[in-house]
This record gives sequence, C-alpha cells and structure tokens, in this order.
Amino acid sequence: MGKALDGVRVLDMTHVQSGPSATQILAWFGADVIKVEMPGRGDITRSQLRDKDSVDSLYFTMLNCNKRSITINMKAPKGQEVFVRLVKECDILVENFAPGVLDRQGFPWSRIQEINPRMIYASIKGFGPGPYVDFKAYETVAQAMGGSMSTTGWWDGPPTSTGAQIGDSGTGIHCVAGILAALYQRSMTGRGQRVEVAMQDVVLNLCRVKLRDQQRLKHGPLREYPTKDFGDEVPRSGNASGGGQPGQAVRCKGGGGNDYIYVIIQPQVWAPLMKLIGRPELIEDAHYATPEARLSHLDDCFGIIEQWTLTHDKFEAMRLLNDADVPCGPILSMKDLLDDGSLLESGAIVEVEHSERGIFRTVANPIRLSDSGVEVETSPLLGQHTEEILGALGYSKREIEGLRREGAI
Repeated sequence: MGKALDGVRVLDMTHVQSGPSATQILAWFGADVIKVEMPGRGDITRSQLRDKDSVDSLYFTMLNCNKRSITINMKAPKGQEVFVRLVKECDILVENFAPGVLDRQGFPWSRIQEINPRMIYASIKGFGPGPYVDFKAYETVAQAMGGSMSTTGWWDGPPTSTGAQIGDSGTGIHCVAGILAALYQRSMTGRGQRVEVAMQDVVLNLCRVKLRDQQRLKHGPLREYPTKDFGDEVPRSGNASGGGQPGQAVRCKGGGGNDYIYVIIQPQVWAPLMKLIGRPELIEDAHYATPEARLSHLDDCFGIIEQWTLTHDKFEAMRLLNDADVPCGPILSMKDLLDDGSLLESGAIVEVEHSERGIFRTVANPIRLSDSGVEVETSPLLGQHTEEILGALGYSKREIEGLRREGAI
C-alpha cells in the first residue's frame, strides 16, 4: 500500500529546526523531500553540537530523516537555473530564511507563482505583519514574545523557557497543517497558494489557556493558582495544572532530581485516593470533602499525598494510583525515555543506521495513519543525491560536471 503523500514533491529550503521539523513530517507521510543546501557547508546544524568528530550531528540527523539532499549555489546564475527547474517540478516549497532572503535572490512569491501556478509556498518567520515583521527569532525569543516565558516557572522566580521546542517544532507542525490544507484546496481549485506561519503566533496559540486567564483576572483572583497575590498580569504558576482540575508534582522514594510523580485530583477520585494512601478520615472531613473546600489549601492536600508517595518509587506509585483510577504520571528523564523498551516496541523511538556515525536513536512520526505506515530512514549526507536529482530533471552527466566546474552545485 502506498503512502499518504506519494507523488508529492517538496522543495525543502529550510534549515536549523522549525522548517526541517515540518518537512520531515511531510517526508514521513511519503512526500519526496528534496533538501536544498549550500555547497561545502550545508545546513548549519550538520556541524553544531557535535558528539562525534567529522560526522553529521544528532541535531541534523534527528530533523532530516527520509529526505534527499542536493547542493545548489543560489548566488550563481546556473544554480538559479537549477532552482527554477526544481520549482517547476515540485508541489510545495518550504523556507524559513530570515525575512526577505529569497526575495533578494530574485524569487518572491509572485515569481514563484509565475514559474509554477500550482506551487504551495510555505514560509516560517518569527513574526507576522506588524512592527516586528523584519525581526529574527529563535526558539526562546518566540517563547519570550508569545507569552510562554512570562507564565512558566515559579511565581517568585524569573521568566523561564520550557524544554519542549514549542517555538520551533511547534511552529513546524502548524506549518504542516497549513500545507496539507492548501494541498487539499489545490485538488479542487488547481491553484497553489501562500502559507505563512509566525513563531510568535504559534506560541501564543499554544498559550491560549493563559490568555483565557488574563481575561478572567478582571473578575477576581485565579483561585486554582498557587500564588496568593495577584496583580494585573497572569502569574507564573509553578507546576499547577492550568486546567480545571488541580495537579502537582510530588516527591517519591529515591530522592533524585526526577523522582517525582505528577498527580491530578479529580473530584471523583478523592475518596479512592484517600483510601489508597491510608487517610480515609479525610473523605468526609469538611475541610477536604469537596473541590471547593480543597481549593483554599491545595498545598496541604498535596503534602498529604506526598507523605504517601515518598514511600514508593515513581513507577510503583504510578501503578498503584492508576489502579485507583487517579490521573498521574512519573517525571521521566530523557534517560528514562531512551531506556524505556516499550517506546522502542511501539515505534515511538526508533534506531536508525547512519553510514558515517553508526546507529542512533530518534523519535518517529507521532502521527499514525492506519493505511500509511512510516519507516524512518537515515538523514542524507551533504549533496548525496545531487546527481540523481539533476538526472531526473534532464541534466546529462556532462552538464552536471559543467555545473560543478562553474560552482553552481
């Protein structure tokens, strides 16, 4: 059986993380993703944060699986000719250059449209229309300006970034959604269109519950927040759940930095939870019996639960709490996750053989389709498929050698 995006060709002009995370998802869905890189250097992440000398870094390999690589010098006239031929043959172009880079090279959206009216041209930028449109952005800049850092961390500490790459990879998956919507619409209209995604907008979209709370503040304190003093801005809330049910990370046996379990107290689980931890007298106690009664002293409630979790390791606590139907999750370190055999068995993490660095582990496609399986293939070496791709465009071996001599590829 074929893949969902079989026959779709993607011209991948992206680098670093936000763009490559998007095009890798498209490749996993079966698209032929042609990664265009600078001759001699390629995507800068090939050499960033290396753990092994003279091989592509994990930063690169884990964001560029299932792709082909071609090197093109976009400053050379012959290189631009190759690029034009690729534009004619591709369905989707994705780029995340600094604002205006492709325009200055002579390829604004209007020209791309002229070359291929069916082209879907997707751009990832730091900011949308407005005063910041020409500013550059990185992951943490997007978190800072999208509302994440101001609402992450402890109320008496500094703004904090999250380890999850919501600015980069979060924007990448939003871009995928826009591309697939445009591709579907093209099947009815025959026309391509522009897809634009801004990192600030995406982070704000992912912080919508905090935007909700900013508006709730007009009507009084946010009682589910652990802080007691409220100004006119949503405070940082530590590990409070942010939803309608209170939650907290409580310590477990072991005493290590990640020996914690996150526990959520739903109204219906209070009684079985108290029975489990040996405090049945609190089921009917007026200070604890209802969600409203517990809300004013949640720290006390979770302190009581922690007295019990400290007698169990986090995995044993998870098992016992789940048996009582209490929502919970142990704090898993990256080591825990890499060592978790169930994630390898399920295919969430896969082992990939790279021709130069050997076997490495990476995440697989988290989106699973029943009729479109995904086999994760290794990332390409720099320019590995240049001749193959040019040959498919109609270039002869002699012409390809000429392009090399002229520095076009």
